[in-house]
Amino acid sequence: MSTSRFAEYLCPDKLAELADIAKRLTTPGKGILAADESVSTCGKRLQDINVENTEDNRRKYRELLFSTDDSLSQNISGVILFDETTKQKDKNGTPFLQILEQKGIIPGIKVDKGVVPLAGTINECTTTGLDGLKERCDEYKRMGCHFAKWRCVLKITQYTPSYLAMLENANVLARYASICQQAGLVPIVEPEVLPDGTHDLGMSQRVTEEVLAFVYKALADHHVYLEGTLLKPNMVTAGQGYTGAKPSPDQVATATVQALNRRVPPAVAGVVFLSGGQGEESATVHLNAINKCPLRRPWALTFSYGRALQASVLLAWGGKDESIKAAQEQLLKRAKANGLASVGEYTGGMAGVAGETSLFVANHAY
Repeated sequence: MSTSRFAEYLCPDKLAELADIAKRLTTPGKGILAADESVSTCGKRLQDINVENTEDNRRKYRELLFSTDDSLSQNISGVILFDETTKQKDKNGTPFLQILEQKGIIPGIKVDKGVVPLAGTINECTTTGLDGLKERCDEYKRMGCHFAKWRCVLKITQYTPSYLAMLENANVLARYASICQQAGLVPIVEPEVLPDGTHDLGMSQRVTEEVLAFVYKALADHHVYLEGTLLKPNMVTAGQGYTGAKPSPDQVATATVQALNRRVPPAVAGVVFLSGGQGEESATVHLNAINKCPLRRPWALTFSYGRALQASVLLAWGGKDESIKAAQEQLLKRAKANGLASVGEYTGGMAGVAGETSLFVANHAY
């Protein structure tokens, strides 16, 4: 393995460590639980089940997730945390990071600080958080986190995404990825093309390909070690407001894999899809179809779901202590379903209590 480009700032041992972490996160049959909702976004989830948004209630909910039976690790390889959660403990005083490690689940951390308007564009945005990022990443690594996530957002409208927005967000993602790797964290690169809009499947594919082209050009320019990265893209779907015939799972799968084939280097360790507001079952069915697609698939193709793993959990829990076990059973069920889908073996019959309730949030930010 040639390391000439990376040796300037990464030693061979660190390269090997990054590649190993990325490989473990994409172990066949496993995916990532995104539990990195901000205080306000977690509050919205709690509000939906009539639970007050307090630090202790957020802690109780995260404890419910992380204290699920050890069999959770059969289908969950890693968990993305929010800064607040990395410092919290369960009711017995055990740090959440330690609980995850004991289960063989790799802790990760959301390191961006949210989206802000991008001047000179029509309602587009970029993501903040690069200032002080190296110091924060170093601290998270010392705490026991081994990967990170940063989300950028692109919108499909008549005039967007603009060249400026694609260029800016690609460079932000590349700078973040480079800093993470210097700290020993595997960067999850998330350029999300939002599902908001009336566009058809073809437009979604074209824009997704263009965005990915900008991203991988920037990653190359910044000498990011691709074997030690993961991509977290949107699946290629029609817009939420599209009024034509709904694309089938096979059509979504073909468009998604084709877009990846055209733009994502095979050196990338794996692709961990976001659910993008799809219902729980749709996110699973689409992932399964992607993994059965006859097109070339040189990467692991799995999941990094938040809402699509947690909707049924929240409904089953309802903030009641006596319902914790029922909620954890829902998490195990959804994790198992998506674990099967990540290897193309999901056959249905494992829907959660949320069913196919839409999880779409317009202009989703967290």
